[in-house]
Amino acid sequence: FAQRASMIESDSYDWAMGELMAYASLAKENYPVRLSGQDSERGTFSHRHAEIITEDGEEKYFPLKNLGGEHAMVRVYNSPLNEYGVLGFEYGYSLANPFGLTIWEAQFGDFFNVGQVIVDQYISSAKEKWGVKSGLVLFLPHGYEGQGAEHSSGRIERFLSLCANYNMQVVNPTTPANHFHAIRRQLHRDIRVPLISFTPKSLLRHPDCTSTIADFTEGHFREIIAGNEPGSSSKVTRLLLCSGKIYYELAAARKEAHAEHTSIIRIEQLYPFPEKQLKEVLKDYSKNTELVWVQEEPLNMGAALFVKQQMGDCKLRIISRPPSGVTAEGLTALHKIHQTEIIKEAMN
Repeated sequence: FAQRASMIESDSYDWAMGELMAYASLAKENYPVRLSGQDSERGTFSHRHAEIITEDGEEKYFPLKNLGGEHAMVRVYNSPLNEYGVLGFEYGYSLANPFGLTIWEAQFGDFFNVGQVIVDQYISSAKEKWGVKSGLVLFLPHGYEGQGAEHSSGRIERFLSLCANYNMQVVNPTTPANHFHAIRRQLHRDIRVPLISFTPKSLLRHPDCTSTIADFTEGHFREIIAGNEPGSSSKVTRLLLCSGKIYYELAAARKEAHAEHTSIIRIEQLYPFPEKQLKEVLKDYSKNTELVWVQEEPLNMGAALFVKQQMGDCKLRIISRPPSGVTAEGLTALHKIHQTEIIKEAMN
């Protein structure tokens, strides 16, 4: 908590702080918040600390229940290790309490597959089948970091294959502020649509993955984050499109290589696809600029094929892992080889 206090002085807020501020600000606006998951109180990656246990006993303290003045309740629960049962319960809770924020968090995004039937039968289709609307939020930790096939992928491709007629929102935010705004807009819109958010793991403590207070107070959710190239956009000959934490690896490689001819665009919202915003961004670049989609996932997974379809007649090259029947390699050494190959090819 001393570290969190220092964020105020440095005006550099990390992922967990941004998320907790979203909950606290909604509660102060009298919107109740409910979050449950297998290790949600502490956070699977020891980052959230929504509850604190005293050193000399078993008493728990919940900072979000002590916001001062009048406020709605923020409840964070550690749930049983039963994704099917808990996800079904939270979906039902979101229907019963449409004016509150209900979130289910997987311990790792991969684990939602045990609750796949809830996604298929209710979350993705209840509105079209029965006119039933839900604002349920799913947090699915996602990212290729050498942890193997059971701890790497929230199966972006599965959710995108279910998307149609604005039945869900699918986001893959890369900044604390964008995560903050994605959470808050769930209740500040007049509509209720499920939100599938692929949340990070290594970015929770990445020194570059921070936001300023102005990003929270003056900003809004950004479907696309573009540019930041060191030179003019007129110098750019290659435009890398990506989504998620691979952006930070690409940005580091670009900086190291002094690759002013390369620019990076982050697609923060995958569905509904931000076609209009992307077209506006592309106007700044030459029509001869090479367009490349870069992802960590195998070619038959992730967002590659979905994005290629959305891009229509645009000539889009894809850099990814080769097609695979499993989400990730079982050997850390092999993971590093493939990850390095992707970054090198993108910077070639």
